[in-house]
Amino acid sequence: MQVNTHSVNFTVDSKLVSFIQRRMDKLESFYDQVINSDVYLKVENTSDKANKIVEVKVAVPGDEFIVKKTCKSFEEGIDMATSSLGRVLLKRKEKLRSYAR
Repeated sequence: MQVNTHSVNFTVDSKLVSFIQRRMDKLESFYDQVINSDVYLKVENTSDKANKIVEVKVAVPGDEFIVKKTCKSFEEGIDMATSSLGRVLLKRKEKLRSYAR
């Protein structure tokens, strides 16, 4: 799967990019028709510890899913976003199966 990582107002580490790629590749086990995905990493200027924002857009044929999570670290946000997307993609796959019958 093609994963585009965008960081807003900071430079992203190569370890984080490879971590994101591994997590996003696992989504193909839920739904194999994922075209591409965009991951946006942002840091909010607040005094709150949970100031890391992860926004993931996944494009599938005929639709696009967006998940936005705010956490203490980008790794935690990616984990939460991919688990949410896994449920959404599985639901989409089941829905398409029911139409095919």
